[in-house]
Amino acid sequence: MSDLPETASQTAGPYVHIGCTPNAAGLTGVYPEDMGARMITAQATGPRIALTGLILDGDGAPMGDAMIEAWHPDAAGRFAGDPLADPHATGFGRAATDATGRYRFETIKPGAIALPAGGMQAAHITLWIVARGINIGLHTRAYFADDPALGADPVLSGIKDRDRVGTLLAHPDGGGTYRFDIRVQGADETVFFDA
Repeated sequence: MSDLPETASQTAGPYVHIGCTPNAAGLTGVYPEDMGARMITAQATGPRIALTGLILDGDGAPMGDAMIEAWHPDAAGRFAGDPLADPHATGFGRAATDATGRYRFETIKPGAIALPAGGMQAAHITLWIVARGINIGLHTRAYFADDPALGADPVLSGIKDRDRVGTLLAHPDGGGTYRFDIRVQGADETVFFDA
């Protein structure tokens, strides 16, 4: 059995991005707009940001067939559906990478998240990635490198290999843009979580 290669239908790619984001794949007329294309309306409160970056395979090559989803709370740390959550921030986005492996989300900077047992998680965006060769979607987080609360975040504090914490940091790239490259394999592999 180990000599048999996986087929396309046995992986979480490479076609998921076509079915879930047909407009991005050039298949117009299926939906007026791909689900998750807009994460906020003009009335959303909080600083506007863009999260952008590349998704790279184990050889460092851009993955032009990936799809990435993003979840985060509003600027006050409340998720959609929570009491008093900002109704103009959905907290959900979905994007396909372009031919160069690049993705982009335009949203608001999320707030820190209160833990049920007390304490706070530093502000972050949860990401889920599917693409060719990935059997199960990959979960990771993009924290903001300029956030002074990073040192108190319980998830970041729990990473034993401290050199890998940097793979979870989105860095300011000017004009409210944060860059977060995702490496699915290799020496600089992004930290992924069991979820």
